[in-house]
Amino acid sequence: MAASTSKLTPESQLQLAFDSSLIPQASKDLLPSDVIVRPLASDDYNRGHLRVLSDLTQAPDIGLAAWQKQFALQMASPNTYYPIVFIHTATDQIVACGTLFVEFKFLRGGGLCGHIEDIVVHRDGQGKGLGKRIIEILTDVGKQRGCYKVILDCSEKNVAFYEKCGYHKAGEQMAVYFV
Repeated sequence: MAASTSKLTPESQLQLAFDSSLIPQASKDLLPSDVIVRPLASDDYNRGHLRVLSDLTQAPDIGLAAWQKQFALQMASPNTYYPIVFIHTATDQIVACGTLFVEFKFLRGGGLCGHIEDIVVHRDGQGKGLGKRIIEILTDVGKQRGCYKVILDCSEKNVAFYEKCGYHKAGEQMAVYFV
């Protein structure tokens, strides 16, 4: 790595949410030289995970202890959650993130369905094609896990972007909110 990556914490020093070998090398090779992708780590609270998520929706600072508890809950469900982060190498801060979670179904012969959630590129990472890379990587992880499909919900304004990523409209989203 170049000298500008001196603040970057090596993966070997991190507790990662899943095995980083699931992230395709071909996708890593397409990233800008100042950005890496890896699974979410147990100390990514300090790298601005909630700051980036707040660009997407309400993500109030729940504090380090609550964030770490949430991370541990995901770790307690192996082969289910695949959160990824894009790190700016010069600052060791998160600039984009997204998550795939795998739903275990009774239908389709006990098949697996992947759900992509919480896709966001912080303003510090925009204009680098990271959004497309997030979708590409998470879709590939779903395929590697054996999902028969990977789905996502998005706002109408983002449909064209997801179509460029190979997705198509396949129904309507419905929701009920409790808070």
